[in-house]
Amino acid sequence: MRLFIKNIKQLIGTHSEDVHLVSGKDMDVLPMIEHAFLAVEDGRIVAFGAMEDWPGITDWRDLEVIDAEGKCVLPLWCDSHTHTVFAGTREGEFVDRINGLSYEEIAQRGGGILNSAAQMAKMSEEQLYAEALERAKNLIRMGTGALEIKSGYGLNPEAELKMLRVIKRLKEALPIPVKSSFLGAHALPPEYKGRKSEYVHLMMNEVLPKAIDEGLVDYVDIFTEEGYFDLDDTLAVLEAGKKYGLKAKIHVNQFNAIGGVKLAVDHGALSVDHLEVLTEADVAALKGSSTIPVALPSCSFFLGIPYTPVKPLIEAGLPLALATDYNPGSTPSGNMNFVVSLACIQMKMTPEAAVNAATINGAAAMELSEEVGSIALGKRANFMITKPMKSFHLMPYAFGENHISEVYVNGERFV
Repeated sequence: MRLFIKNIKQLIGTHSEDVHLVSGKDMDVLPMIEHAFLAVEDGRIVAFGAMEDWPGITDWRDLEVIDAEGKCVLPLWCDSHTHTVFAGTREGEFVDRINGLSYEEIAQRGGGILNSAAQMAKMSEEQLYAEALERAKNLIRMGTGALEIKSGYGLNPEAELKMLRVIKRLKEALPIPVKSSFLGAHALPPEYKGRKSEYVHLMMNEVLPKAIDEGLVDYVDIFTEEGYFDLDDTLAVLEAGKKYGLKAKIHVNQFNAIGGVKLAVDHGALSVDHLEVLTEADVAALKGSSTIPVALPSCSFFLGIPYTPVKPLIEAGLPLALATDYNPGSTPSGNMNFVVSLACIQMKMTPEAAVNAATINGAAAMELSEEVGSIALGKRANFMITKPMKSFHLMPYAFGENHISEVYVNGERFV
């Protein structure tokens, strides 16, 4: 199958093939071509450029031609932090928070992650997979072209492995790249009260090896936070991952800074995610490292907590990725378009920086930069065609609107 798109108003994210990450002030530079064309063959990008440089078509066989007059083309979003596999919703807790209870108070009453774990225990693998598959397809329709999914709502060996097996099935069923993170240490089950280290040992020394034997895991993760897991627990997870050659993607600094960022950096974590609380020491630890900061602004929006302070990260020359944190408790939305809008409106990122953070840097936070995240020769033809607009700036500006006309995955229209 061959595809040719002509008269594109703005072809956005045309980073050269050797650019896999954008950092610091360079994030405000988003390469694009005005009045452009894009050519796809066998699911890969084979040519693009200005229409005035178009060499013409000599072979029309098996060729679909699209006239994108007045429309923009962007790489699909790369969402590097989600909990897309879950059992049931938690709108009751949503009402509790409206009535004044905090996230921590709800958790102490058996809500939050423990609530999701209780629902997970009751749901069969088949039902869990069917519901997660529909969610993931809907994410693609909203423009997501690469996805990380975590376990963490099992809180016992059988349920954690069930989640990981569902994620593996999603990898096989979906046309986009999917990465799996083992979040064995997400919350402490009530039966392990006072025996936290024993629970972490169980997850890292019994469940993780089984998951690896079944080919279920790409990364390890832990919720490093007061009242959840401390630095000793985090070190145990980081070292367990290293033992099996797995990098870490760490939940850290959502409510408190307890030293998790430096520990993650010192042990070569791929990313540190949340960072709603950020200290000078955290920024200093990240400088010169390969660890990518990841912000989750729709979580801040939903919980009413501070947004990740972007300015010190960018001024320090660091990269930043944006992700949804899609989950039933603190971010019941996987809409990356809204995340990009929030990054501009609430975090004061330029539209250029926000798109870079949601595409090429998101891909880097999943080690997928050679496959997705930009319009580059040889990459997967994962892109969206917008509705007519004067500029792609309309997308974050007119938040809540559906600006996408068509989504293409591996060069084929996704419906």
